[in-house]
Amino acid sequence: MSIKFDRGLTLGSLSLTPLVDVVFLLLIFFLVATRFEEEERELDLRLPEASQARPLVTQPQEIFVNVAEDGRFYLDGRVLDADVLQRVLTQSWLQNPGNQRVIIRADRDSRTRHVVQVMNLCRQANIRCSIATE
Repeated sequence: MSIKFDRGLTLGSLSLTPLVDVVFLLLIFFLVATRFEEEERELDLRLPEASQARPLVTQPQEIFVNVAEDGRFYLDGRVLDADVLQRVLTQSWLQNPGNQRVIIRADRDSRTRHVVQVMNLCRQANIRCSIATE
């Protein structure tokens, strides 16, 4: 026994009233929410000053430290010893506190102690570091 449906009546009974109700409720919600946000900005407050707060001077960047096979450190094409590299890393941390990263690119034949030395210098400057691989 087959049942026949009248498709014209099924589609004709679709009501848009609930959809319109939902749209009006969303509109009212967003109007009220933006009004509260404006009131919070209009409060007359004297904010405290922070002596150690610093604006972000430069965009977060990655520093590439290259470690040669013989243990020399290269930064921006210059050969640096450990003391100078430590000063550069500390200065970059002061310019971008919390956002500075160092990527160590070590020659595959370099000794592990040189890579660990760069990692220790990064740690002393509170900078996260990672090791680049192919």
